Amino acid sequence: MQQLDIEWVRSQFPAFSEPSLAGQAFFENAGGSYTCKPVIDRLTRFYHQRKVQPYAPYAASTLGGEEMDEARTRLAAMLGVAPHELSFGPSTTQNTYVLAQAVRAWIKPGQAVVVTNQDHEANSGPWRRLAEAGIEVREWQIDPDSGHLDPAKLPDLLDGAALLCFPHCSNVIGEINDVAAIVKFAKAAGVRTVVDGVSYAPHGFPDVGALGPDVYLFSSYKTYGPHQGIMVMRENWGMELPNQGHYFNGDTLYKRFTPAGPDHAQVAACAGMADYMDALAVHHAYTGRTDTARVAHDLMREHECAILQPLLDFLSDRNSVRLIGPRNAQTRAPTVAVELDGAGEDAARQLAKHGIMAGGGDFYAVRPLTAMGVDIDKGVLRLSFVHYTTKAEVDQLIAALDQVI
Repeated sequence: MQQLDIEWVRSQFPAFSEPSLAGQAFFENAGGSYTCKPVIDRLTRFYHQRKVQPYAPYAASTLGGEEMDEARTRLAAMLGVAPHELSFGPSTTQNTYVLAQAVRAWIKPGQAVVVTNQDHEANSGPWRRLAEAGIEVREWQIDPDSGHLDPAKLPDLLDGAALLCFPHCSNVIGEINDVAAIVKFAKAAGVRTVVDGVSYAPHGFPDVGALGPDVYLFSSYKTYGPHQGIMVMRENWGMELPNQGHYFNGDTLYKRFTPAGPDHAQVAACAGMADYMDALAVHHAYTGRTDTARVAHDLMREHECAILQPLLDFLSDRNSVRLIGPRNAQTRAPTVAVELDGAGEDAARQLAKHGIMAGGGDFYAVRPLTAMGVDIDKGVLRLSFVHYTTKAEVDQLIAALDQVI
C-alpha cells in the first residue's frame, strides 16, 4: 500500500484554497466534512443545466435523471450492493424514523427490538419510541468505563428479538464495532440488523455486502458530499416490510422508504463522491476497474491511524483529561472525545484562538455520555478528523491542547 499523497488529496477540496480558512485546522469533521470538488462541480452543473423535473423525454430532463441514476448505481457498487437497494433521503435521522414506522407495523406481538446506549440519538430514539406502541425495547449497554459493547451480552438480549440496531462506531466513543461478527450472530438467531454507519463511513466506504446487515445508513455530507441521508436496504427484508411511500411506488425498493420527493440536484451530485474515490485510487497507481472503494478505504485508514496515535498518546498521558474510548488508533475512528474539568465548548472556544476548529457539547450522544458518567451540562471536547488532515495539523492541535488544557 502506497503512502497517501496528502498534497494531492487536499488539492481535491476547494476549502483548502479558501483564503478565509487559511491557517485554520479543521477538527470537527464528525459534524460534517469539507466537500470535494467533483461533488461541487456536479451540483453546479445540475443547477445550471438540469434543474428541471427529471426523467421526462427532453434533453435537460433526461440528462438530469441519468445523473441521479448514475449516483445510485456507482455508490451501490462501491458499497457492494445492488443499485435498487440504495435510496436517498433528507437525512439519516429521517431515514431511520421512516424505517422505524415500517418496523412498527411489521413486528409480531411479543417480539422485541434491541438498541444500544452507544449510539447517536438518530439510531436510538426512533426505535425506543416503539415502546409507545407496546413493543418491548431492550438495551445493549456499554461498559461505563471504556464505552465498549460486549458481544457476550447478546445471547440473552436476542432471545425473542426481531431486530438489533447498533452503530458501526459511536460519534463520541469511536471504537469500531465488529459489524460482520455481530450481524452473523444475529442472523443465526433469526434477528434482523440495522447498522448506523454515520461515524464510520467518512473514513472509508465499507463493503456493506460483505458485512451483511439488512440495513446500513450514513450521511453523505460527512462523506465529502451534499446533505443527504443514504440508506442501504437489502431486498429480502425491504420487500417484506410495509411500503412507506406512495402506494403506486410500492414495487420499487428504493422508493418504498422515501415518502418525500428526493432532492434531485443533491442526489445527482452524490456521484461526485464516487468520482473522488475512483480518482484517489487511480492517483495511487491502482489500475483495476473495480474495488476502487476498497483501495481508497485502506489508503485513508492507514493515514488516519498513523497521525491519530500521537494525539491519543498525548491525551492518555494527561491526568487533567479523560480520553473517551480506545487508546489504540487501529481499533477506533479518529473521532476523539475528552472529558475536561470545565465545559467542552469553553475549551473549543479557547482552541479557536490557536487556529483550531473543534466543537464541544453532547453531540446528540446524551445516552453514551451519561452512561459513562459525563456531566452533560459540561459535555465533552470533540476532536475529529479525516484523511485530508495532515500530521502538521495534528501537531498544531497537540501544541494548542498543551496550552488550553
